[in-house]
Amino acid sequence: MTEDHADRKHSAPTPAEMREQVRVTREELGHTVEALAAKADVKGQARAKAAEVKSQIQARTAQVRSQVHDAAAHVVETAHDKTPGPVRETAAQTRDQLTASASAVAAKVQENTPEQAREKGRIIAVVARRHRTALITAGVVFTLALLRRARRRNR
Repeated sequence: MTEDHADRKHSAPTPAEMREQVRVTREELGHTVEALAAKADVKGQARAKAAEVKSQIQARTAQVRSQVHDAAAHVVETAHDKTPGPVRETAAQTRDQLTASASAVAAKVQENTPEQAREKGRIIAVVARRHRTALITAGVVFTLALLRRARRRNR
């Protein structure tokens, strides 16, 4: 009977071992339930995908913005290098005159514009500043579409 008693000791888990097995099983079950809940959370998956796409779009927009900025700087530099000095001086004088005239016109328009219209203009300016990235992107896309259309006509 001593052997039977020894065999039972090795084959039957102790209460502490059983508690540990139950704890491990609960933990595994908890992970399984979390995984199933995550698969069932379509809204959460859609939000995660939307965040990922938004991030990709922002990165691409930044890249395109940088490319456009570099190209514009190159165009300005090339135009400056190829423009004769006297023409640049005349252009600078004309710019100064236009700036002065525009300031005078702006002051006159502001004087004659009702306060309600000026307030609406300020609101529009604030909204435009908040969404300037989207407006710039839309402007770039529109300009590229016009350029593509012009190229097709010239072929």
